[in-house]
Amino acid sequence: MNKKKNIEAIIKNALSEDIGSGDITSFATIPAKKKSIGKFILKEDGIVAGLSVVKKVFKIYDKTIKFSPMFKDGDSVKKGETVALVMGSSRSILSCERTALNFLQRMSGIATASHHFAEAVKHTKVKIIDTRKTVPGLRMLDKQAVKAGGCNNHRFGLYDMFLIKDNHIAASGSISSAINDCRKFNRKKKKNFKIEVEVENLEQLKEALENEVDIIMLDNFKIEDMENAVVLIGNKAKIEASGGININTVKEVAETGVDFISVGALTHSVNALDISLEIE
Repeated sequence: MNKKKNIEAIIKNALSEDIGSGDITSFATIPAKKKSIGKFILKEDGIVAGLSVVKKVFKIYDKTIKFSPMFKDGDSVKKGETVALVMGSSRSILSCERTALNFLQRMSGIATASHHFAEAVKHTKVKIIDTRKTVPGLRMLDKQAVKAGGCNNHRFGLYDMFLIKDNHIAASGSISSAINDCRKFNRKKKKNFKIEVEVENLEQLKEALENEVDIIMLDNFKIEDMENAVVLIGNKAKIEASGGININTVKEVAETGVDFISVGALTHSVNALDISLEIE
């Protein structure tokens, strides 16, 4: 499924989940021909994301609805500003209200958090990357919002690169064995998937370096150990730092010289941005 069809499927599922057989309150209280204008208004400062998704929400439900964004994804918006207008059938607008807001608030919350992380490390070379810790079914939108906020995407799924973690190492027997198995897979399938391996200490790091991988993930390393690891690795592999890194610690981690910092909190525990839809 391509990106466009994937997003459309997500939206259709969300609308079906909420509206079901029909919005009985709107149908009971609003005349069929009633028209309205709605304003999406920010209740707090933030980075907006998901406007194109919200437009699709209304178009999929009612093609006569007009949606006019006042900003674009990634823009900084102040509290009280209107980010978009929606015009058309009052029934349709209200039937789509919650679904539209759910997407817009979550994606803007992710974009805002991503912006804060990107700003915290902009004086370094490091790239902040997301993880697979996303809401099931919403990964494409979550990752789209991360990019809107100024951060970067890691792998989209289990299918686009090797990431050897502790459980793979335990099942395979060793880091060396797991890496060799991945190389065999690439040869057999005639692929060239990058190989990343997670290490938890300097001893594991040395074993990973002996096997020439593309990326080494330093999992829950202390700052001093991370600095030592950066020196040991040099230009032999790209370096990713991971493990409980937050907005208060990310600057110190970035200054160790790592290439990437993965932050699960960008998507798994983000606060939705406070946005309302006000009808005139």
